[in-house]
Amino acid sequence: MTKRELLKEKLALLPDKPGCYLMKDAEGRVIYVGKAKSLKNRVRSYFTGSHDAKTQRLVGEIEDFEYIVTGSAIESLLLEINLIKKHSPRYNVMLKDDKTYPYIKLTFEEHPRLEITRKVKKDKAKYFGPYPDVGAARETKKLLDRLYPLRKCRTLKDKVCLYYHIHQCLAPCQFQVQQETYEKMTKDIVRFLNGGHQEIRRELEEKMKEAAEKLEFERAKEYRDLIRQIDVVMEKQKITLPDRENRDVFGYAVDKGLMCVQVFYMRQGKMMEREVSIFPYYGEPEEDFLSFVGQFYYNFDSSSLPREILLPEISEGHELSEWLDSRIVIPKRGVKKDLVKMAMENAAIALREKFALMEKDENRTTLAVERLGEAIGIATPYRIEAFDNSNIQGTDPVSAMVVFTDGRPDKKEYRKYRIKTVKGPDDYETMREVIRRRYTRVLRENLPLPDLILVDGGKGQMTAALEVLEDELNLFIPVCGMAKDDRHKTAELLMGDPPRVVPLAKNSPEFYLLQRIQEEVHRFAITFHRQTRAKHTLSSQLDEIPGIGPKRRRMLLKHFGSVKRIREATIDELRALNLGDKLAKTILEHLRAEKQP
Repeated sequence: MTKRELLKEKLALLPDKPGCYLMKDAEGRVIYVGKAKSLKNRVRSYFTGSHDAKTQRLVGEIEDFEYIVTGSAIESLLLEINLIKKHSPRYNVMLKDDKTYPYIKLTFEEHPRLEITRKVKKDKAKYFGPYPDVGAARETKKLLDRLYPLRKCRTLKDKVCLYYHIHQCLAPCQFQVQQETYEKMTKDIVRFLNGGHQEIRRELEEKMKEAAEKLEFERAKEYRDLIRQIDVVMEKQKITLPDRENRDVFGYAVDKGLMCVQVFYMRQGKMMEREVSIFPYYGEPEEDFLSFVGQFYYNFDSSSLPREILLPEISEGHELSEWLDSRIVIPKRGVKKDLVKMAMENAAIALREKFALMEKDENRTTLAVERLGEAIGIATPYRIEAFDNSNIQGTDPVSAMVVFTDGRPDKKEYRKYRIKTVKGPDDYETMREVIRRRYTRVLRENLPLPDLILVDGGKGQMTAALEVLEDELNLFIPVCGMAKDDRHKTAELLMGDPPRVVPLAKNSPEFYLLQRIQEEVHRFAITFHRQTRAKHTLSSQLDEIPGIGPKRRRMLLKHFGSVKRIREATIDELRALNLGDKLAKTILEHLRAEKQP
């Protein structure tokens, strides 16, 4: 049984139940983890119909899948997060394991301390935060150290230290400190960090006036400086809500295969900070956004979660509200709705800025092209032609060529090739065929020759290309192989016989150019392969129906646009195309029977 037949049988056995699915590549590595309310519908959707380029790239690498049935959609969400953390699949939206934020911690000890930590423990201490900006956390702690002289050392010293002399420690190592003193200071610190800094400020103003009246001008100056520091550190924000609640506000935008998520952090009703995350996504935008939110809060202790999590409007039946203890709010009107709208707008702006910066990078590629030529030891390769092959176990083999002129993609020069002479998954013979066809035509039609040829692969692909160019066509054009690492990322450039690694710094413009070329030719090849498979599938579905020939098949697809639309059509709609009732019924019975599991 072929791999394709095995996949088809497994798809037919999928249950109509919630769960998680794991997509695997040819080497058995998990490359994507997803969740579904119906495993049957969701997993099958990857292998039917057409997809955009980013999803085609994922599907083109799927060789096998497995699934786990869960008791509910919420269980599938939690399982999905665990599986993503376990397997680190490269096509999933993932938060890095070290993506934690600092808190200000007031310890529960005989002699309490203030410290900054990234771990929230159940140790009876009080935690305030999180602070997305570690600088803000440090500035706030520095201010509190000046206001409230708690001890700074983790263990008591034998003698007083500098902090005692600058009035930032009561020196419990040498002097007895009354418990009432600590209670008052910790009460004031909690009040300050819970939004009561204006009350503290007013108390300091009173003390400043009293000191000035007593002619204690140095002391009055210290109070004045503290008041100014409070104003700087706790500057009133433009956006506030009167209820003084902690809430996080989410917004997202998608474009050209990238997703941007903006998180606004409101603490004590004030907008304190924001965070921007931009990453490629491969599933449905809303699903991947909710996956991001779920992972974002996965390691949060319930005591450190905000009171409200504001999200944009999403489809009915989302699985996050119950898991996050009903903290999810989808506002319909008012200030909260405006906050979500602002987060969405900021996400769209950040994405536009990202693409603008990418375009600027393209404008700097001329230097990268020159330096690539220098590294290889050839003249500047103004015209680069790159090749990649694509097939699944040898079925529907295709190849693609992209052209970069002056370091930029020249899409009108791109070419697609359906492989004609190679049977089975033979990458070397496929490369020989496409190189032969391409450059035979170049010589016959007197088309411009490239300055450099890049092939996706290593020694075997390079050798195949050179044998055709030099031995058969008498062409001597530099050929390099683009080798990938185990995560399918550009790893190195190979040249020569025996192949040697061309020294390229991984952070150099020329290496970035090489990555862009390899990703573009892979994308183009995978897209073409998916289109070829989709057309083959559509044609075979209709061709199997008695009474449907090429002419009627083209008519049906032209009128309805897809097999799915034909399947959903009525007898009257088919009759309008001059199809008899009997044939119309046959078409619908065949397509609808094929849809059944």
